[in-house]
Amino acid sequence: MTTLPAFPAPARPRRIVIRVVQVLVAAVVVAAVLHLKVQWSDLTELPSQLAHYLKLMFADPDWSKLPYALQQTWVSVKMAWFGAVLGVVVSTLLGIPAAQGIAPLWIRLPLRGLFAILRAVPEVVIAIILLTVTGLTPFTGALALAIGGVGTHGKWTYETVEAAPTGTAEAVRAAGGNLLEVGRWGVWPAIAPELMSLALYRFEINVRTSAILGVIGVGGVGDLLTGYTQYRQWDAVGVLIVVVVVVTMVIDGISGAIRRRITRGAPARVDRTT
Repeated sequence: MTTLPAFPAPARPRRIVIRVVQVLVAAVVVAAVLHLKVQWSDLTELPSQLAHYLKLMFADPDWSKLPYALQQTWVSVKMAWFGAVLGVVVSTLLGIPAAQGIAPLWIRLPLRGLFAILRAVPEVVIAIILLTVTGLTPFTGALALAIGGVGTHGKWTYETVEAAPTGTAEAVRAAGGNLLEVGRWGVWPAIAPELMSLALYRFEINVRTSAILGVIGVGGVGDLLTGYTQYRQWDAVGVLIVVVVVVTMVIDGISGAIRRRITRGAPARVDRTT
């Protein structure tokens, strides 16, 4: 009977380190609550106040605002689509060289640093910076969505490339292919379905984010929602919320179905003639 070699048991984690981390996390939570000066009495009144404003918005909505709400929602969707297309194209071109095994380190590190910086800056801040150049227009919102999307989608791109099979890319490189040829013939066929799915998901995110960008006045349904809220036109606010929720759910449903079709392929046909 053969005996298996004995391996040393893994070291047990030191409890003192775990205790210190727990105490630090608890201290941060307590400090945050104390700094915010939470009024617990307001929390008890929150359900009644919420019910009051929901009644103002949805008891008798002003459906005369529906055509204009649909028009501004379409502006938000156009902003989201333009931002998604531009951001996906740029981030794909930059994300493939940022993947390990595609480009040298002196190319990968700056690109990954750029993606990290863009992910750290919210789209609203990017839009405020762009206002000085492009003004309060939907184009500003679309550019902000595109620039903000480059950071996230670029990271998705190089992670997708690194998770893909490397055989084809190595074969193209062994045959003397340059960086562009490796990306086009060795990498792109393997990652295209996943990247297309992620591009549609980016569009879904942009649709929701475009409503937030409207708060700073770049147009779209968010701009309209801010105006009605400031003037306490709650019946119009209710109509806007209904439109935004319905349109967002429809876009999410269609986009989700397309993404499933891309990643899983068409369903198998059953031959009923036999």
